[in-house]
Amino acid sequence: MSNPIGRPRDARIDDAVLDAAAELLAEVGYAEMTVAAIAERAGTSRPAVYRRWPSKAHLVHEATFRDDVTAGAPRTGSFAEDLHELVRRIAELLTTPLARLAVPGLIAEAATDPVIHQRLLERFSAQSWRGLDATLAAAVESGDLDAGVDALVLLEMVVGSALAATLTRGPDGLTPDWVARTARILLNGVRPANHEATS
Repeated sequence: MSNPIGRPRDARIDDAVLDAAAELLAEVGYAEMTVAAIAERAGTSRPAVYRRWPSKAHLVHEATFRDDVTAGAPRTGSFAEDLHELVRRIAELLTTPLARLAVPGLIAEAATDPVIHQRLLERFSAQSWRGLDATLAAAVESGDLDAGVDALVLLEMVVGSALAATLTRGPDGLTPDWVARTARILLNGVRPANHEATS
């Protein structure tokens, strides 16, 4: 996060607070952790924390999804493999030990906090997956992808599938087999390969 006014942010405090939030999330869970406990663990004050993050949800979001976790879209040279890798990465991102604890609370907070809602949207936007547009453009050029496919819609389908699967199967249900089956459906649709469309 940036600090547009006043003295420059001390990155050491930022890191200490993020580390403390991650530790406490793992120890006591989202509902029980407090900003006061995070500040104490980090060796700073509550006002110092709130100057950086407006709420616990914003802090937990950043502690759970560090800025580099979605950096770089897969580019293997095969769109089928790229799509499989994208599904795998998102499934992995949403089932880390911290994400398992944080995501339900963050989703609940997002229902009433438009700012954290927007941050979550940005986290899984095409802009966060740098290079995804280029990956899709290359797939269109090679004839492996319809030119009308929107990067954000594709991400929504992958993220939505992963979130739904964590609810119905549990985080351990997003197995390599689930990843492969989901990627295959996204790639080929649900019709048999030899199906001919009828008017």
